[in-house]
Formats: sequence, structure tokens, C-alpha cells
Amino acid sequence: MKHANLLSSFLAPTACLMLILWARGAQPAALPDFTPLVEAYADAVVNISTTLKTSRRGSVPGFSMPDIPEDSPFYEFFRKFFGEIPEGIEPFENRTSLGSGFILSKDGYVITNNHVVKDADEIIVRMHDRREFVAELVGTDERSDIAVLKISGDDLPTVKLGDSSNLRVGEWVLAIGSPFGFDHSVTAGIISAMGRSLPNENYVPFIQTDVAINPGNSGGPLFNLDGEVIGVNSQIYSRTGGFMGLSFAVPINVVTNVYEQLRQQGHVSRGWLGILIQDVTRELAESFGMERPHGALVAKILPDSPALMAGFEVGDVVVKYNGKEISFSSDLPPMVGSSKIGSRVPVEIIRRGKTKTLHVTIAELPDDDKLKIAAGGKDGGVTSNALNITVKDMTPQQKEEFELEDHGVIVESVTEGPAQKAGIRQGDVILLINNTKVTDAAHFEKLVGELPKDKSIPVLVQRRGGPIFLALKLTDK
Repeated sequence: MKHANLLSSFLAPTACLMLILWARGAQPAALPDFTPLVEAYADAVVNISTTLKTSRRGSVPGFSMPDIPEDSPFYEFFRKFFGEIPEGIEPFENRTSLGSGFILSKDGYVITNNHVVKDADEIIVRMHDRREFVAELVGTDERSDIAVLKISGDDLPTVKLGDSSNLRVGEWVLAIGSPFGFDHSVTAGIISAMGRSLPNENYVPFIQTDVAINPGNSGGPLFNLDGEVIGVNSQIYSRTGGFMGLSFAVPINVVTNVYEQLRQQGHVSRGWLGILIQDVTRELAESFGMERPHGALVAKILPDSPALMAGFEVGDVVVKYNGKEISFSSDLPPMVGSSKIGSRVPVEIIRRGKTKTLHVTIAELPDDDKLKIAAGGKDGGVTSNALNITVKDMTPQQKEEFELEDHGVIVESVTEGPAQKAGIRQGDVILLINNTKVTDAAHFEKLVGELPKDKSIPVLVQRRGGPIFLALKLTDK
């Protein structure tokens, strides 16, 4: 009994203390209330649809009326199909709800995505109060996927813009848009990551969120808890076509810059260095004498580029740009793209284990066609349709790693085809093809074009284990 009293006297205050601690610190934090935000800014979010006009007057593009006798039973059918539409019948109109947008200024400037209004004959902006306006397309920027529209109006409801440079992973965000045509749908979530570089665009440091975004949300605003627009919802990652927890928004600081340039000059100018880059792996960092992998490794320098004139070399590792550290190679393109054309920028590099600072004068980013020509294809690679293989010129470090001097191309990818059947693998270095040394990717493509059909030819490849000959046969099938 005495022991029981002692135990109860000990447990009672302990239980009280635990109860107090739980009451003070263990209760879940209250979830944010988004209703004031929605009530304040939903009216400034618009639905955007387009009118596409197609006409069958005249012949079908790429086809002409077959030479059929007039007494043929098929003549009348083909005449109606390829001939003109009778007088009084209007061209076919197809109006489709495509996306969302938001009003930036009281006099009617509207932001949306470029892919929402691309190739549209007529753009219709519908507001929350069901008013509709025919919009004028002020300008578009395909790289950032931003378009600027103008509608006629006075004292229109507007949004408030924030600063995307101050965002933090984990903070709450909210989207308003028209998914699948359901106007002014509201979804919420958190910021999952910052500065994402997507495969189709590396000049935009996307905001990744888990906000439910679906077709129709494109071009709509992404708000923070202060009611400020901090991004424009642009893309989703999906294997089904619907939301899977990965949404991407263009940061509002990028959008504002694009908006101002489109209004002032009708197009967007971006800075350009003229280098092809890749990430620094742990093994590469060790070979460069770096304590840890970071920075952007220069794999190629384009001709007549600012980097070439500034003294960049293949194998340099860019670790700082204009005083800002480069952790991943994807950090560099947005920094360069936002630089003022003609400005002189310090770039810190690591070259052969030593730190050096170069000063480069930023030029304007050329159009895509000129870039592809200068780069010799995507990332300097060449794809052979005959072999279904992609190869790339080797960097000096790769040549040193494979103990090669003046020839060889590295295999980037192999898909089903003659090369795969021959046993060529990703990462192989092709040294000889049909007993001819392969000097670079362009030379490889030329040699493949000259290969005989239905005849085995020798291919010498270098692997980690050493050189090996493979038999390759190119067929017509």
C-alpha cells in the first residue's frame, strides 16, 4: 500500500506536466483561411477562349480535285469535297475554352500563357461577372510561355504582384483558374521546390508546387498568403494527362520582365554566353581538384560567342556568375538570360584546379535556328536515324579518361535498331566504323550515311574494360 501511494504521488504531477506540455506545443497549427484572398482577387482572374476559323473555300491544302469524268458516279462527291462552299454559307468556327489569365492593370492588360492563345484567330476574355471582351494580342514569348493581351475597359479589377525571389519551400500558395472549363476553381498547396529547370526550357527557373493544376488552369495566377501573385501556372508533370502532384509556375519576376519588354519593344531579349554546359559529378569534381561537386562544366564553346572572346575553354567549371554561386548547371542559364545586353560581367571559373575570374560582355541570345546551327544539334549531339543512335563529341576530360587522343565519339543513347542489335551501349566510345577513324559527331554521321546495306561491317568501341570489335549490319527493313 505504501508503495502504491508513492507511485501515485509520482505519476500524478508527471501526468499533469505532460498534459501542460501537450497543450502548449503539441497541438497542430491552424490551417490558413483563403476566403479573404479569394474574395479580394477572384474578380481579376479571367477565362480565356479562342475562336479558330477554318474555311473549305477552294481546295484542301496539299490536295487537288482528282481527274474524274463528269459522268462518273463519284464526280459529284469529289466536286463537293474539293470545290467551293456555296454562297451564303459561312466558314466553320470552332470556339474552345483553353485556359486562364489575370488582369494586371485597370486599363485592361492581361497575362496568360503563350500556348493558350497560340495560332488563335480571335481571343475572348470572359470575366467573373460574365462580361466578355475580344482581346488584342500585344505580344508573346515562347521561351517563358507568356503572352500579353489587351482588352478595352476602365477601372477593371486587378491583382497585386509579389516578389518571387523571396519565396521559400514549404509556404502555402493558392491557384485560381478554369480547369476543364470550370470557371474560377480554387486549389491550394505548398511550394515543393524552387528554380526547377525543365527539359524544354532552361531559361526559366520554375516554381514547383503540389497545387492541383489541370488543363484549363494554364495562364492563371499563383498567389501567396498575402494575396500577391508570385507565379503564372504553366505546366504539369503527368503520365495520365491529369494532375499527379507536380505543377510548375513561371516566377512573377520573370513574367514582369517579359511583360515590360513586350510592351516596350514587342519582343524579349535575353543574355547569351555561348557555351554548352553539364553538371559536375562527384567523379569529375575529384578529377578537377574540387572539394565537392558544384558549378557548370563547359562542354562546348560556340563560335563567335561572348564566351570565346572572353577566353573560356572547354573543361572550365563556372562556379560564380556576377557574384552569385552556381550550385547546379541549371542555375546558370536563368542568370545569364536575365543579364542586360552589353553589360560586362565577372565570371569565376575553376581551370585545371585553379580559380580564375574572366570578364565577359553579354550578347543577345540568338533565335533557336541559329543556336542549333552553331551548336551542331541539340547539346552538340548528332542522331543517326539509320542506326537509331545518338553520339556526342568528347570533352578533353573524357578523352583523358578513356586515354584517347584525336578521335572517337561517345554514345549518348541507343534505341531499338541496328546499333542496339550489334551490342553498342550507352557510354561506349566509337573509335572506328568500317575501318575508318571517327573524328567527331559530324564525321560519324557522314560515315553512317556511306555504309553499305545488308552487309556486316566492323565497329571498334572502347568500354571500361577495353576495346572491342562489334559487327554491325544496316538493313533496309
